Amino acid sequence: MQKFSTVASQNYIDGSWQKASTTFESLNPANKRDVVGTVPRGTEADVDAAVGAAKAAYESWRELSWVNRAEVVDRFAQLLKRDLDDLGQTVTRECGKPLNEGMADVVEALHMAQYVAGLGRMPNGFTVSSEVPAKDAYILKRPKSVVACITPWNFPVAIPLWVILPSVLAGNTVVFKPSEETPICAHKLMALFHEAGFPAGVINIVHGMGEDVGEALVRHKDVAVVLFTGSRAVGKHIQQIAAADAYKFAATEMGGKNATIVLEDADLDIAVNACVLGAFKTSGQRCVSSGRLIVDRKIEPEFTKRFTETVRRITVGDGLQSGTFMGPLINEAGVEKWRHHNAKAAEEGAQVLIEGKELDDEAHACGNFVTPFVYRFDSYKPNTFCLREEAFSPHVAIIPVSGMEEAVEVYNDTEYGLSMAVITEDFRKWRWVRDHAEYGLGYVNLPSIGAEVHLPFGGVKSSGNGHPGAEGIIDSVTHRIAFTVNHAREIVMAQGLSTTI
Repeated sequence: MQKFSTVASQNYIDGSWQKASTTFESLNPANKRDVVGTVPRGTEADVDAAVGAAKAAYESWRELSWVNRAEVVDRFAQLLKRDLDDLGQTVTRECGKPLNEGMADVVEALHMAQYVAGLGRMPNGFTVSSEVPAKDAYILKRPKSVVACITPWNFPVAIPLWVILPSVLAGNTVVFKPSEETPICAHKLMALFHEAGFPAGVINIVHGMGEDVGEALVRHKDVAVVLFTGSRAVGKHIQQIAAADAYKFAATEMGGKNATIVLEDADLDIAVNACVLGAFKTSGQRCVSSGRLIVDRKIEPEFTKRFTETVRRITVGDGLQSGTFMGPLINEAGVEKWRHHNAKAAEEGAQVLIEGKELDDEAHACGNFVTPFVYRFDSYKPNTFCLREEAFSPHVAIIPVSGMEEAVEVYNDTEYGLSMAVITEDFRKWRWVRDHAEYGLGYVNLPSIGAEVHLPFGGVKSSGNGHPGAEGIIDSVTHRIAFTVNHAREIVMAQGLSTTI
């Protein structure tokens, strides 16, 4: 097996690496004897220093043109392309995803960097007609100042760039708080930001725990925007803090209880493949993972047979080993949550089709490995915990329904509304589902996963507050301002307002 070194990460504040007095270890979830790196346990004082550096750097960074700032992003993109393989392996080693998923994470990050660099030469405002012919009216996008970027562990390279790069392109400065589960991925990104030549203070990183670093960052008086991806509970907490300050804005993406709808005319080859990918990629640890498979009862027996046969062939193991389809859960808390959701499904009357197991043989003994848990109900049971709450693990329900309308009714019966896929050969059906399901990301004849950076990423209801990431984040980190110029030699007002004094 390939040998890897242990990385000693540091906080990066005002253009320099900072030594830490207290550290913790980042462990490989597939082999907890493998220490990926040592990490600073940041403090409120570190947060204050980082925000102060970002606030000071904002004054000069905002003065550059969008094109100038995009040139620095482009240099970063070239470095990211250079280090794709190393970063992909680091993603797999630190968060457990199979290597092809780790590489896909980094390629998505590269796509985001390339997209943002290109945006620097695109219009960032527009002109509109005034009521008065002698006036020109403009709508411009102005940066908000210091942006706090708090990101999750499951896409430790792509999601940080979804939020950091649009923020700095627009003229903001950033304090980055990565997940404590994948800090070495974040450390390597920060090293590339430094190498690319971002000026001191424009991007800062503070590692540590959410209750220490994250809380202090969200509450800091000089933070104008909080961009967060994570759990519903933490996202709502951040929204409540931001609401106390009139100037502070929070864009939160908070998970989902997603579903794939399989209609009676579905191509079952596509349906089974889409459902396996949507349910079990990243071991079900995606905010867009399908925890529910809503299947027309006319085809449900055949679908269930073929789906369970395929699931039983899934290989679970170290993501660095070839042939692995599903890696470990991120930590013991993830395993415990998986156990709890499985137990609730049985308690609530589910028919267990595949009993998920914890793997403790020699090949799996040092990791957080579990196998898929698959269950079904004879008919939909509203108000059940297992069908309404996010498991964030390989835990999947099959729900038979009678027709398209009931399928959408069942899909909508949860507080979440992030991702939805529908499998059908009838364009009229998918159009009806498109217009009646409650979601932010929709797919036809595809899995419920597969985001692309030039599209908005976010949900409705408890999945988010209507301010999506990736393509959509520019609107969260800028003010839209109106600017009107009079070219006449007298004042003429809109609405026919008199100017007589």
